[in-house]
Amino acid sequence: MIPVSLLFIVLVALTACDHSERLPKTARTDSASTAVFTPPDTSLIPKDDVGSMIRYGRELLVNTPHYLGPNGSVGRYAGNLLACTNCHLDAGTRPYGLSLMSSHARYPQYRMREARILSLAERVNNCIERPLNGKPMPLDSKEMNAILMYMKWLATGVPTDGRLPGDNLGPITYPDRMADPARGKHVYDQHCQRCHGIDGEGILDPDGKKYTYPPLWGPNSYQPGSSMHRVIKSAQFIKYNMPHGLAAWNSPVLTDEEAFDVAAYINSDELHQRPVVPKDAPNYPIVKQRPVDFYMGPFADPYPNEQHKYGPFKPIIEWRKANGHPTGL
Repeated sequence: MIPVSLLFIVLVALTACDHSERLPKTARTDSASTAVFTPPDTSLIPKDDVGSMIRYGRELLVNTPHYLGPNGSVGRYAGNLLACTNCHLDAGTRPYGLSLMSSHARYPQYRMREARILSLAERVNNCIERPLNGKPMPLDSKEMNAILMYMKWLATGVPTDGRLPGDNLGPITYPDRMADPARGKHVYDQHCQRCHGIDGEGILDPDGKKYTYPPLWGPNSYQPGSSMHRVIKSAQFIKYNMPHGLAAWNSPVLTDEEAFDVAAYINSDELHQRPVVPKDAPNYPIVKQRPVDFYMGPFADPYPNEQHKYGPFKPIIEWRKANGHPTGL
């Protein structure tokens, strides 16, 4: 089920002048469907030095462990064998699959986790540090610039600060009850175990250097506090993309409640261990900015930690809106 963890970033246009006639078409909605974007065609990437960097950036997202993993060929930054595309599906282009299509157009951006403005390069490193359990890449490295070039190319035609239909994660209805890890285990056994294993261990490629299906918990998975560790975010991802090969944005397999329950099971800190978060890792220093579904208090609203973890979420959201507090959704 959920190809989990890791990178996030996004998209844009090439540079000016002699490349202008070869720029991909503006990102658009698909006229044959309700409302999703169509990513630019990779065949339109220029056959020159700029294009080589764009293709290298895409390759880094798809085969992250080979280049940046614990035994990476160009640098050992990621601490596990997860790839960026385990979370940002289809190299960041799948509708409601944590798409990166608008990221380049939306950064620099204020981030509540750090309580400051982050550049897109810093946001990329944020993913390397949390889901990939690693350490930041140099901001001026060839690899960072390649990733940013790919995202810039992806974001061709996206307005500044804009969002695309089908961008990021899809809508979901919050249950009027707590998400239930016990019910979620039944969903996991039926729909997720075939890819992610009985113990959430995932399936490695034959060469053992990358995951075909990523681990969903344990020492080789994403850290607590990662976006995929949040039950609402995880449920949104699961609903529109899992089970792998069966679900799609316009034909989900699981109900909203099933998605919430299995997200609760996967992210249960009582049932499953994860890598330890470094003590100096930023975790929403402004208390009232902690997301509704963050796993760890204290919180500025009157609701207990368990409700923030598993819900029901609607009362928290309503209280925050009524009191002028951000939801973090």
